Amino acid sequence: MAIPMPMVVVKLPAWRRRLLLVLVLLGFVALLGRSLYLQSFHKRFLQEKGDARYNRTLVLPSQRGKITDRHGELLAISSPVESIWANPSDVKIDGNQTKKIADLLSLKLDVVNKKLANSEREFVYLKRRVSPELAAEVMRLGVPGVYLQREYKRYYPAGEVTAHLVGFTGIDDQGQEGFELTMNKTLSGKSGSRKVIKDRAGHIIEDLEAVKVPQDGHDVVLSIDRRIQYLAHRELAKAVDKFKAKAGAAIVLDAKTGEVLAMANVPTYNPNNPVNIQGKSRNRAITDTFEPGSTMKTVTAAAALESGLYQSETKIQTAPGRMTIGSATIHDAHAHGVLTVSEIIQKSSNIGSAKMALSLDKQYMWGVFNLIGFGTKTRIGFPGEASGRLRDFKTWRPIEQATMSYGHGISVTLLQLARAYTVFANDGELKPVSLLKLKEAPVGTQVFSPATAHAVKDMLELVVLPGGTALRAQVLGYRVAGKTGTTHKLSPQGGYEKDKYVGSFVGMAPASNPRLIMAVMIDDPSSGEYYGGTVAAPVFSAVMADTLRMLAIPQDAPNNNVVLSDDLPSGVDEVKESI
Repeated sequence: MAIPMPMVVVKLPAWRRRLLLVLVLLGFVALLGRSLYLQSFHKRFLQEKGDARYNRTLVLPSQRGKITDRHGELLAISSPVESIWANPSDVKIDGNQTKKIADLLSLKLDVVNKKLANSEREFVYLKRRVSPELAAEVMRLGVPGVYLQREYKRYYPAGEVTAHLVGFTGIDDQGQEGFELTMNKTLSGKSGSRKVIKDRAGHIIEDLEAVKVPQDGHDVVLSIDRRIQYLAHRELAKAVDKFKAKAGAAIVLDAKTGEVLAMANVPTYNPNNPVNIQGKSRNRAITDTFEPGSTMKTVTAAAALESGLYQSETKIQTAPGRMTIGSATIHDAHAHGVLTVSEIIQKSSNIGSAKMALSLDKQYMWGVFNLIGFGTKTRIGFPGEASGRLRDFKTWRPIEQATMSYGHGISVTLLQLARAYTVFANDGELKPVSLLKLKEAPVGTQVFSPATAHAVKDMLELVVLPGGTALRAQVLGYRVAGKTGTTHKLSPQGGYEKDKYVGSFVGMAPASNPRLIMAVMIDDPSSGEYYGGTVAAPVFSAVMADTLRMLAIPQDAPNNNVVLSDDLPSGVDEVKESI
């Protein structure tokens, strides 16, 4: 029989019980104190934590302003799109849903998983600028923590035709090129905002503040006529392709206002998908300079007439077709003998132009070139505009003064060259140029007297007639005045490239009362033809013929006036200008 063990009672010291009780009470006091502190003196901490979890400030995007041509035809417009984003800490998604999202958004599965794996982030884009239809498909999957954000994507209806003027925007709708960049502040609006409380499912429960309404950007109206722009681009592209040229540019001006009606460049790019655009995005008509060649002889002749030393019929001996100045010798393409000033322009004589220039004071000649806009920017307000090069007259040697008279040793942009010819269309007044539509014709700068301007314009008419260098510039039913230019390209190593040329033409019509001025430049034609009268003048003729009729400008010549195709009939004299 088991004998029961006596129960042993251990009596703990009273101080231990008291110590434990005190510690428990102190713990409760500490918790109570912390609670009171957070709720009474440090409420912001808890509020910020709560706000961070449920309060959201929604961005209400503004709509970027439109860019239109002078008649309101759209050149750039914003269309609504959706951007899909997620809050990784709120996302609850299974493998099947992840795969569906990846497939819909054309993303790799591991890319989607990586974006959603970082639970410390509260915002991550899954994909931006998708169509509303595609965004709706994604949202139908019902994944918590995946949301939509309304944005706008830029669309360019004219595509590559106006790419160099309009430019394009980046992923954040900020201008990157062209007028999208230049007028970015004007076109960009101010985003609005809406502060709300959302539940964990992403549903808006209530608004916390009044909605700040977004302010849309302002529209920009260009001086461009989309129809003329298309014609210029089409004919320029044909010429660049036909003559296997590196590039080309063309400008059409309103002769009376200086507004740019067209500015085309080849090669070009698609602004709706601006990828691989290196070497194609440059607006060569404004940013690239070249030696103007014989198109400069017109300005030299005007300076000579304005000086009072010459008249249109003043005779100058150009025989034997070459002229030595110091150690250098300049040449004419053909030996002409005695020529009048008018004939020097018609037949494009380097010798005649050089002799007129050398008889003029250097400072006076430089002053004319400077006043007509060479060596300074046109201030047209376009990014990357070049100023060209006009050296100080104090550094001119006789040979340099001679060669500058026919466009060597001086560099210009095509826009500067086109603007210079406004003096011959406006009684000697140089018009400022504009790429924005004007409400009224601006006041220009008087460079030559009306008599000088009219006399030179008459000389330019001879250039497009038999015996001149620009027969291919003629237009059926209209008198034309213009000048060809052909120069060797400058070499990066200095001097000139032996077999590389720039062919150009600048002209106006109708010559009786010029309404339009057009300048064309063909860079490095390699088909074997390179004279301005062959590669550039036909572009002028084709664009001007369609434009004059489209604008219903009255004819100033009969319909049987001489118009030549690319294949000149036998017996018709076409002179090649001197290089």
